[in-house]
Amino acid sequence: MPDVHIRRPHQLGLDRARELARQWVREAGRKYDLVCTVDPGAAADTVVFKRAGVSGQLVVSASHLELTARLGMLLGAFQKSIEAEIGKNLDALLAREAPPAARQ
Repeated sequence: MPDVHIRRPHQLGLDRARELARQWVREAGRKYDLVCTVDPGAAADTVVFKRAGVSGQLVVSASHLELTARLGMLLGAFQKSIEAEIGKNLDALLAREAPPAARQ
């Protein structure tokens, strides 16, 4: 079972969700020193990420983003705050794409 599991539904479609995932990869790589690889698929892409103490994946589909991660022993102590921060980042990324009426 993963230490971190976050699922966020969206209505962006696969192409726009892929663009958002690329933004997330750039930001996460820079901010958290993650090494990310993207495995594109017909129905969904999988972004695999890792660094010392954490490994996981972000599944990008036409209807949702789903992130799972395993934390090492040292980072495991911060599981709740890490999960909250990742959730906040994904929510902010999706909120920028929401139609104006949905932002209110």
